[in-house]
Amino acid sequence: VQLQASGGGLVQPGGSLRLSCVASGFNFDQYAVGWFRQAPGKDREGISCMSNREGVTYYRDSVKGRFTISRDNAKNTVYLQMNSLKPEDTAVYYCNARLFLTDYWGQGTQVTVSS
Repeated sequence: VQLQASGGGLVQPGGSLRLSCVASGFNFDQYAVGWFRQAPGKDREGISCMSNREGVTYYRDSVKGRFTISRDNAKNTVYLQMNSLKPEDTAVYYCNARLFLTDYWGQGTQVTVSS
């Protein structure tokens, strides 16, 4: 089982990044997927998730209107499009796949928003 996240980097305020997370080793389309982040000295927080089939989405208030989660079950991939990035979005971003009590986590990708 593996979740491989990528797409992080250094971006200026107002810029955009697209995170990707490729899953392998499990039936990806049966799992809800999500993105979490953890800033230095802070707890990990959930920022967005999407259900397995209906595509129902949730966004944390601080990212609503700026971030968009999507998934491509044919590619076993979940994406997070991040626009209008702010310095407070700086964190390590983790992808997650969840089905009932089973949780899989990616290794994290660093996003730094700074001028």
